[in-house]
Amino acid sequence: MTRPNPDVVDLAEALRSAVSAFVRSVRYDTDTPRSAGSDTLELLDRGGPANIAALAQVRNVKHQSMRLVTAQLEEDGLIERTPDPQDGRSVLFAVTAQGRERLRAMRATRAAHIADTIAERLTPGECAELRAAVRLIERLADPAR
Repeated sequence: MTRPNPDVVDLAEALRSAVSAFVRSVRYDTDTPRSAGSDTLELLDRGGPANIAALAQVRNVKHQSMRLVTAQLEEDGLIERTPDPQDGRSVLFAVTAQGRERLRAMRATRAAHIADTIAERLTPGECAELRAAVRLIERLADPAR
């Protein structure tokens, strides 16, 4: 594998830094911070039902820590457990309707804030540039490309 030229490395760092700062700012401004619970809920929503071991592995945490997170999410009614059809000794956790509604509300809050910020700060020409940048970021994120 060849090493990218320094300009590409600088661009990569600038993109990483800008995206990270933007995400942190939106989460802060909308009072929707990341937490072990929200990350786990998002993971289950995107990936479907999973057991403790799989969740712990993907989130890179200890089994015990994931047990505490899932216990709290279950107590809050955001996830539910069902028997694992592949392993009778294991259970799978899945997002409940209440959990999906919580995720929908958080996402909608963040999207509305972003829309307001775009409308307040960007010109129509800048909005067009941003739309093009979004397409490029989507291409970078797509492993099939």
